[in-house]
Amino acid sequence: MSAADLARLQFAATTGIHWLFVILTMGLVPLVAIMHTRAAFTRDPVKRAVGERRTRFWGQLYVINYAVGIVTGLVMEFQFGLSWSGLSKFAGNVFGAPLALETLIAFFAESTFLGMWIFGWGRLRKGVHVTLIWLVALTAYASAYWIMIANGFMQHPVGYEVRDGAAYLTDFGALLSNSSALVALVHVALAALTTGGVFVAGVSAHHFLGRTTETELFRGSLRLGLWTAAVASFFVVVVGEMQRPVIERTQPMKDAVLRNSGVAEAQARLVEEHGPGDYVPWQDTVRISMDVMTVIGNTVSTITLIAVVLLWRDWLLRRRLVLYVLVAMVPFPFVASVGGWVVREVGRQPWLVYGQLTVEDAFSGVSTTAVAVSCTVFVAVFVALAVTNWTLITRFARRGPDATQLGTTEPLPATESPVATGPLPVGLSAGPPSQAPTSPSATER
Repeated sequence: MSAADLARLQFAATTGIHWLFVILTMGLVPLVAIMHTRAAFTRDPVKRAVGERRTRFWGQLYVINYAVGIVTGLVMEFQFGLSWSGLSKFAGNVFGAPLALETLIAFFAESTFLGMWIFGWGRLRKGVHVTLIWLVALTAYASAYWIMIANGFMQHPVGYEVRDGAAYLTDFGALLSNSSALVALVHVALAALTTGGVFVAGVSAHHFLGRTTETELFRGSLRLGLWTAAVASFFVVVVGEMQRPVIERTQPMKDAVLRNSGVAEAQARLVEEHGPGDYVPWQDTVRISMDVMTVIGNTVSTITLIAVVLLWRDWLLRRRLVLYVLVAMVPFPFVASVGGWVVREVGRQPWLVYGQLTVEDAFSGVSTTAVAVSCTVFVAVFVALAVTNWTLITRFARRGPDATQLGTTEPLPATESPVATGPLPVGLSAGPPSQAPTSPSATER
């Protein structure tokens, strides 16, 4: 493999693994926010206690995924400067602003709100505390918007002019309203909600298969997860089809490959417009990825719709086969989302900025040895982080609410007076599961 191919492999592997964290983060946080809102404003103390336990259980899984995933995001933008300096030279004046805003939102605003939410249990008023988790959700999707704006420019460059071999922004509004970015953003958001809903439903189904005693907690989670997944998976297919006219208009070669018709005509057209070259991407890779995404999307939509119907009178809980199917379905949305990412990125090759900058021209010219070492190290670290993340998520998900440490309180030393000092609320306590609060008064002030 050439140095450029190794650099492409490195970016594809690290971005693909990072995306697995992102899509679960985006899919879980709105559901956690809904759970917290319902718990905080429920008057029935028994239901409020169950709602709080439910929020803390799913919130802890979300925090684990976010904490490990944020590490994988730190190296992404460095690769633009190290391996793809040509992209920065050509499109940095346009591309830089959305990336900078995404970094500010994801690594500052979102992290700050999340930290305040984690350590706000028992300290903040319920309205403020609930607002924080909704701000986390809002900033997560705002971060996704800016990254899709940057990617949308690479897919369909708009609002710029080229001077002295570099692109300069001339129409910020056109950049923000790029159809290649906005339609894809809606598709990504719905895919994330599908992923989060299937994850919540699958973990809840696992606990019912294990004869859990937390019936009310996981019944509510199962309902929320299935309704979210059923609605989102239906519309994710609809919005996916809405992208086809955009692709046809902006990337005729990708459209021809997906239709498996007119590839030669598209090649001739691009040669006429941009000069000699091979403008055909890896056709089998693009088509297979599209087929995988489509089949999984329709399968998830059908199964979750059937499961929603079976929720009536708890029919679903008496049909263990369906519960096993829900558990087995948890990885499906992740596979589908990676397939969609492959279609979007591989399908526009050999362009990095479509019609303006090829991959070869954007490569920094780093030696093959240096890129090989970098690729090996980064991929190994990212795989280790992914394994660590899912090991932790699986462990805490299987242990159930009793193992939840989010929002617990540290025990008082025997020599201290509870009247004088009171419990010390923390976000992620190191105390044993038995110290988790069992009543609303332990977590609400």
